[in-house]
Amino acid sequence: MAVKLKVTLLSNTPDPERAVAAAGRLCYSPSTAAELKEKMTTGEVEKLVRILIKSGHLSTFEHASFTFGIDGISRSCSHQLVRHRLASYSQQSQRYVRFDEGAGFIVPPKIAKDPKSLAIFEEAMVHAQASYDKLVELGEAAGMEKEAIQEDARFVLPNAAETRIVVTMNARELRHFFAVRGCRRAQWEINALAWHMLFLAKEVAPLLFSKAGPTCLHGKCGEGKMCCGEVYTEEEVAEMTEAIVSA
Repeated sequence: MAVKLKVTLLSNTPDPERAVAAAGRLCYSPSTAAELKEKMTTGEVEKLVRILIKSGHLSTFEHASFTFGIDGISRSCSHQLVRHRLASYSQQSQRYVRFDEGAGFIVPPKIAKDPKSLAIFEEAMVHAQASYDKLVELGEAAGMEKEAIQEDARFVLPNAAETRIVVTMNARELRHFFAVRGCRRAQWEINALAWHMLFLAKEVAPLLFSKAGPTCLHGKCGEGKMCCGEVYTEEEVAEMTEAIVSA
């Protein structure tokens, strides 16, 4: 069963932009952070956040965190995601959750578009699922514990196997994540994930994520010699945003 990416912003720091601004102002003020948070006007918050971004004083952004629920990504994608070390992760266990009903496989778009490639892919997935089911069946017949059966049977599942994960990152790490994973050179699946997360983050904290995304959107590409030479256009970003909204 093919599955579709779904990203949900589960929670975030209350009034994240004001929290960041208060942290930034505290560095140069005799007042307490609580006093600054209450006294700063909306205009002062906006001005200070923009100054912090422009100056690169992003340590203050670490005081705002965002938690996302992510469904419908492959194990291949989750392996890339957890390389971002300044984050917290809770992933669905293949040891405790049986991979059958409700689970599926992620089909790469290029494979999905080619009938011959898709046929080979689907055949491999059918065999993987059948092998997994047979191993579970044999384990149950042998009287093995459920967890012991599933932790061994999962070895035949491919990178395409669907997984679910909860991710928490602070705003600074998210900006880094959006810069490297929103780039065209990023693998297609984590690229799509990054754009979904950026869209949701911008809805609740547009100032914190002002000019967030691949560096080519707002200046020179940061990939150096590895630059693809293709700059994201505003039209492309608008199309991706519309696709996310209507999904």
